[in-house]
Amino acid sequence: METTLGSTVRYYLESEMDQADLIDVAGGHFVAFSRTCPEKDEPNDDSAVIIHTSGGAVVLAVADGVGGAPLGYKASAIAVQCLAETLLDHDDDRDLRPAILDGIERANAEILDMGTGAATTICVVEINHRRVARGYQVGDSMALIVGQRGAIKWKSVSHSPVGYAIESGLIDEMDAMHHDERHLVSNLVGSREMHIEIGPAIALAARDTIVVGSDGLFDNLHLSEVTALARVGRPLDRIDALVKLATERMQQHDADAPGKPDDLALLLMTP
Repeated sequence: METTLGSTVRYYLESEMDQADLIDVAGGHFVAFSRTCPEKDEPNDDSAVIIHTSGGAVVLAVADGVGGAPLGYKASAIAVQCLAETLLDHDDDRDLRPAILDGIERANAEILDMGTGAATTICVVEINHRRVARGYQVGDSMALIVGQRGAIKWKSVSHSPVGYAIESGLIDEMDAMHHDERHLVSNLVGSREMHIEIGPAIALAARDTIVVGSDGLFDNLHLSEVTALARVGRPLDRIDALVKLATERMQQHDADAPGKPDDLALLLMTP
């Protein structure tokens, strides 16, 4: 954990967590979990960060280094570190958007300068001091804002052929979970063609929950399962239930249920 001029940053890099981490800041509960794919020998390619700014805003981010690419774990770490460093240098908590965009663009330049072909996704959600949330997206890590009764108030769009097909209504979520191309990603940090999608401003209600996760979560659980487990119970119980089901799916061989062994990074904001 780093603390600078009233700001606090909690990184999760190459993590092998046995239990989730609970942080209470800015009037909310923030829970984090990250660990390597079961039976994988290489480092965890997923990175995450929770940033509490001096002005009372909180920024959550998950980055998933591209599997099979060189130094995916390093690319994801660069992405969350550049984001945090840029936010700590930013002096206007009323508008975090310029700092978040600058952080992602800085990470893109640094990863390209490595010259190894490394790349990563990143999904960011800011919650400002007025409890207005906004998402930022590159790749297929995803975020949800879920209401108390389970309605999805906002969902990021996965930057992939399958993700765009779901969004356009060409295929449904059930078919997408079993699609042969569901692992392809069409937009990455570490690409000269990278673009950042900015979501709408969402005013949060008192009982809303935010989920930010890598595809280790969203390729193994249906959205209905994520929303059901993420919004009920104590904060640690919620994340434990999500991790348990994702792990079971990774280890099963049921053709009728999703199942993809992968690294997992997951952040929750709960009431």
